[in-house]
Amino acid sequence: MNQTKKTKPTRTALLLIDVQRGLFERATPIYHPEEVLANINILVGRAHQAGVPVIYVQHANENTLVRDSNRWQLHPAIQPLEEERILHKRHPNAFEETPLDQELRARGVQQLIITGMLTHGCVRATYIGAHQLGYEVVLVEDSHSNFSQRALWLIRYWNRTLHESEIVTLKATREIQF
Repeated sequence: MNQTKKTKPTRTALLLIDVQRGLFERATPIYHPEEVLANINILVGRAHQAGVPVIYVQHANENTLVRDSNRWQLHPAIQPLEEERILHKRHPNAFEETPLDQELRARGVQQLIITGMLTHGCVRATYIGAHQLGYEVVLVEDSHSNFSQRALWLIRYWNRTLHESEIVTLKATREIQF
């Protein structure tokens, strides 16, 4: 007997982590920056069409991403709508000492689609933080990157490791439908 499992609809949000100018201006370049930025913008466009909230996260520190500096600004390819939320953080995990969890819960969000910079830093810390808080997490495998000499290895390693540990669901940009 074939039974179809009915699931309750999940409220989703798209989270863009630290897609900031200064991360693209380092001596070691971001791995495949044009592809990653294009994929992020595809996701943002789909989210807008579906009425899914998009939250931009912006990191600040004392040396490379000094708040209000040119390097701290979002990358010029990223253009939030006036009404969209830009959340500022000082820790790798976007949930640490920010109102992100409260804002998501107030919107009824249960699932996060996560993308951005840097794979093994703030992106990793945020999806682990989201998982610990009980969110269903989807990591977009071709929409996060880093500027390491081992960039491709790090991307593949974290995609595989997190998928195998069932902390995240791994999907490509083409698979994400809101």
